[in-house]
Amino acid sequence: MLSHNFRKGILFLGLVSATLLTAPTFAEDYEPKRLPSGKPDFNGVWQASGRDNYDVEPHSARAALAFRPGPFVPVPAKEVVALGAVGAVPASPGIVVGGEIPYKKEALQQRNDNRENYLERDPEVKCYLPGIPRANYMPYAFQIFHNDDALFFAYEYAGAVRNVMLKDPGPAPIDSWMGQSVASWDGDTLVIDVTAQNGETWLDRAGNFIGYGAEVTERYTQTGPNTMEYEATIENPEVFTKPWKIRTTLYKMAGKDAELQQFKCVEFVEELMYGHLRKNPLD
Repeated sequence: MLSHNFRKGILFLGLVSATLLTAPTFAEDYEPKRLPSGKPDFNGVWQASGRDNYDVEPHSARAALAFRPGPFVPVPAKEVVALGAVGAVPASPGIVVGGEIPYKKEALQQRNDNRENYLERDPEVKCYLPGIPRANYMPYAFQIFHNDDALFFAYEYAGAVRNVMLKDPGPAPIDSWMGQSVASWDGDTLVIDVTAQNGETWLDRAGNFIGYGAEVTERYTQTGPNTMEYEATIENPEVFTKPWKIRTTLYKMAGKDAELQQFKCVEFVEELMYGHLRKNPLD
């Protein structure tokens, strides 16, 4: 027979579970700070946890981002082996809703090829602009400047910026790394439609990509004084079998962390990209 204490424990867990299932969430109760127009105020410096930039799909920890054949199993590539644990990949439950990106067969092959050639291909390695949605969950903060007449995103990584238009100007005149962003509102949720990205951006360090012609619909919803749910729906019938979503939490920085630092990394990759052009290249 079950002991008295054990039965009490089971009853307690049942009550806790029922409470969690029926009680309203903090997000449902939260009343955000508002602008004079009544719209939520998104001003501040925000940052994701940083793990999603390694791989947006669920993954376990692994020894490196790039490997080479070993005597028994693959080992870290010679370019990164000296980094040891610093060059390893932390585990993550991922941010892809449903767990797996619905690639078409050819696009999945391209992703796998990207992964095999990560060091040569990832735009982040070369300090190219990150595009959307990747810019929002890299391990660098970004700041939202917001009033009733303007909405502007400034990113720490590579000094990237986004001027989000509040009125749709029509199709962008040219494709670009960060694309064209147009805002609208769904209740208290800020919705931003992103088009005209150049197709060169990746989603993470694992070779995942969205391809040319992708459309991204972002949704920003404040869930507390220092948290915000970020969701992005990605559509590209040339790459994916259906539209799909990512969802993660952004955190508002406080104290000395609530300001952007400088990470204009172009000069940091000069040796990588142009060092071989020296009259006497370094070994």
